[in-house]
Amino acid sequence: MIDLKIFSGNSNIPLADDICRNLGIPRGNCLVSQFSDGECRVEIKENVRGKDVYVIQSICYPSNTHLMELLIMIDALKRASADQITAVIPYYGYARQDRKVSPRTPITAKLVSDLITTAGANRILTVDLHAGQIQGFFDIPVDNLFASSVQLPYIRATHGNHDSVIVSPDSGGVERARAFAKRLGAGLAIIDKRRPKPNVSEVMNVIGDIKGKKVIILDDLIDTAGTLTQAGEALYKGGARSIWACCTNTVLSRNAVSRLKE
Repeated sequence: MIDLKIFSGNSNIPLADDICRNLGIPRGNCLVSQFSDGECRVEIKENVRGKDVYVIQSICYPSNTHLMELLIMIDALKRASADQITAVIPYYGYARQDRKVSPRTPITAKLVSDLITTAGANRILTVDLHAGQIQGFFDIPVDNLFASSVQLPYIRATHGNHDSVIVSPDSGGVERARAFAKRLGAGLAIIDKRRPKPNVSEVMNVIGDIKGKKVIILDDLIDTAGTLTQAGEALYKGGARSIWACCTNTVLSRNAVSRLKE
């Protein structure tokens, strides 16, 4: 029997159950609820003293609630004398606020890293951080896993590389798109995007040859889908034969789903 426990917030139970099923262990028993005023309440319902504990929790919508659940679960496990606490955060929320973009603005990604460390986490495991340098915000080990090990074989099997072009939807994703294009033997294109304010993007032009090609937009995050849909429109106008999208973290907030359907 593996001497570890896996816990999760209510919204992450299906993922935690899948992991436990593959490991052949039961999911940890805990109560995650709210008081009438909205405060998060956590109670660990079993003994975790000396155990190696993993907490599965994405910081997705509603971000503040899920972040507080994560912090309180970690604190509860620490006070219950868990030996090692690993926070498994498939989607690290607040990662887009990783630097000062204008005067008098916070670096919230650093604040969140401090909160998680102070709560008592010993290690972080996440997938495709929006910015790799966020690993340096932590004073504890961070494992930033890459979804490319799943995405590359799928793209190669379903789309091949003949007349395919990997598209970065903005300048920040060029390195990722270039790595995919190189390993697939495909072309590379870049969307020149301006963002006048948060969650609002304006596509200016497409850099690269996409006319008559099958294009695959590669991104780490789809939030409101504004970037993705505008990139699709620009690629369509540029003469792309077909347009596909590949993404790791699909937050899909607000009207993202209806926007994508349209």
